[in-house]
Amino acid sequence: MATIEQIKSLMRSHFENDNEKFKTIALQIAAHEAKLGHTSSAKDIRDIVQNPKYSTKSKIVKLNNRNEMLEEKICDFELRDLIVTESISEKIKRIIKEYEKKELLRKNGLKNRSKFLITGEPGTGKTMSASVIANELGLTLYVIQLEKLITKYMGETSVKLRQVFDFINEVNAVYLFDEFDAIGSDRSLDNDVGEMRRILNSFLQYLENDDSHSIIIAATNNPNILDKALFRRFDDVFEYKLPDIEQIINLYKTKLKGIAPDNLFTEEIFNASIGLNHSDIVKVCEDAIKNSILEDKGITKEIIMTFIQDRKELYLYKEA
Repeated sequence: MATIEQIKSLMRSHFENDNEKFKTIALQIAAHEAKLGHTSSAKDIRDIVQNPKYSTKSKIVKLNNRNEMLEEKICDFELRDLIVTESISEKIKRIIKEYEKKELLRKNGLKNRSKFLITGEPGTGKTMSASVIANELGLTLYVIQLEKLITKYMGETSVKLRQVFDFINEVNAVYLFDEFDAIGSDRSLDNDVGEMRRILNSFLQYLENDDSHSIIIAATNNPNILDKALFRRFDDVFEYKLPDIEQIINLYKTKLKGIAPDNLFTEEIFNASIGLNHSDIVKVCEDAIKNSILEDKGITKEIIMTFIQDRKELYLYKEA
């Protein structure tokens, strides 16, 4: 039988029109039913989910019709879903608490922390953190579309950047500048007649003058090339790293809870996963669940180890 958490997740995905998430949760329930020996129920659920008659196009999140540079994202992650270091978790809790008490702080001549730089390798939870903050605060998450912001025409990018900050000031939300090094790289490294230097100068000015009730997050995989003047403009800097053993254990147990047997969680699997990022481990778990559904059998250590090796081979391919 589905757990109450799965039922709540099904309801959320239904009302948010997130068909892919709805299917994933339904298939997880089917896998759990199969594990309990309820093969008939498991088959019925799989048949319903995989029946073309019930297939619908996944929801497409449209660009905000008031500003084409902003893409609205669905936020359904909660703080408990984010597996990071205790230090980062506490920082995020503090962001949430200060925002909820922002009026009290302003009455006392203070402002809540609202501008953050997130650095770290891909797949370590940077974008997910922005989603968690937005969801916990009941705010919309907008991702700035840098390919629409940065143009080849001199002066146009600065104008568009001004429009983005006007929107930030007007609409309270969480705004994510992903791959921020595209505009935040060290000005001394720039060789394109100074246009990018002017853009960065504009960004620094807008950021420093921002007094909105929005939260601004810049994320990058390459903090070493960022201009040093940026760091003091942010209220805090978050450094995300590859998961340690404790986080690896939590990731497996969270994603496979109620689906895989408890004796599956062994040091062999945890140690083999060292070097993978958070996203890789989630992918390993999802691949194992899908394999269990398609092959109509339980998740085994051998299957997990196979998918771990698959993820590691991807990195070998990239380095070749």
